[in-house]
Amino acid sequence: MNEELVTIALIQLACGTDIAENRNRTIKQVEEAAGRGAQIICLQEFYAARYFPQRVSPDGYAFAELAEDDNLKRLGGLAARLGIVLIAPFYEKEGRGIYYNSAAVFDADGTLLGITRKNHIPDGPQYHEKYYFVPGNTGYPVYRTRFGIIGIGICWDEWFPETARILTLQGAEILFFPSAIGSEPDYPELSTRRAWEKAISAHGIYNGVFAAAVNRVGQEDGMTFYGGSFVSNPMGEILQSLDMEEGILLQTVDLKEIDFARHLLHFLRDRRPETYAPLLKRDARA
Repeated sequence: MNEELVTIALIQLACGTDIAENRNRTIKQVEEAAGRGAQIICLQEFYAARYFPQRVSPDGYAFAELAEDDNLKRLGGLAARLGIVLIAPFYEKEGRGIYYNSAAVFDADGTLLGITRKNHIPDGPQYHEKYYFVPGNTGYPVYRTRFGIIGIGICWDEWFPETARILTLQGAEILFFPSAIGSEPDYPELSTRRAWEKAISAHGIYNGVFAAAVNRVGQEDGMTFYGGSFVSNPMGEILQSLDMEEGILLQTVDLKEIDFARHLLHFLRDRRPETYAPLLKRDARA
């Protein structure tokens, strides 16, 4: 068996209003993906619920759950039963009035390796996340799983080059980006899908890593989610993608391609971090 080959699965689904049904449908898709050979499976942002930050309402806080609740334990048991690494984004309640946009990572024996909390919190028409989420306090952890070293950036995190670079510098080989992105209400004629795809795949080029982005699909109240889940290689090439349909994206990647890309494009070797102090300022002109 070639230990440099890793099979990734991304689960792209539409969410209905029945959370229990969404969970059950997702679990069935995870079981199918594992049966088809998936070793690392990533779910979409808020996989069990519709995208509630479309509106500002205290009712949205009811979707939050503690990390030790039964739903997360169930997913850990699923990972152990199937022998997979599972990335499960969820709305985390850390304490009274303290909520995070998070992703739990379970290793192939069901162990909870840790939780990544979203660092960059957007706010705009129908993306009212600052009302619901505290900025993450976990930094940019990487996880040494049975099938490789992975890092996670949750949705808005995926647009920031700093996220991908920090995860790479800590050893990540595959970057996962669970997302919930779709229509822009102020610009109904605009689709950000191609910009989204280019921005994330470019992280692969700059850092010499694989990138795997998973999005939801379907109409939810006033928004349409465009799917487009994909995997790209360390040269930024899209290896496979989905369109606006539900489905499982299954892609085997060869981690040796990381060596090739980094031997060709020496971005990490030629970095000059001692010159990057302006990056630590809000306004580098000051």
